[in-house]
Amino acid sequence: MSKEVVLKVQNLKQYFRISKKVTVKAVDDISFEIYRGETFGLVGESGSGKSTTGRSIIRLYTPTDGQIDFLGKNISGRLSSE
Repeated sequence: MSKEVVLKVQNLKQYFRISKKVTVKAVDDISFEIYRGETFGLVGESGSGKSTTGRSIIRLYTPTDGQIDFLGKNISGRLSSE
């Protein structure tokens, strides 16, 4: 019996352009899967991109690159009204 993947994040990148010459790589190529019934913890030092990862997943930020699938549907691109 295989577990259902609830959230799949592949190669997520979140960059912020500060000026013409400076781009901050807040999240650079993170991937993980969360299965139904699991508890998932994201840990790291202050400023390592934990909150930015969460904000990108819930679409407060538009990801620079990568793919986010929720219950098998890609939610990282343009979303329909559904």
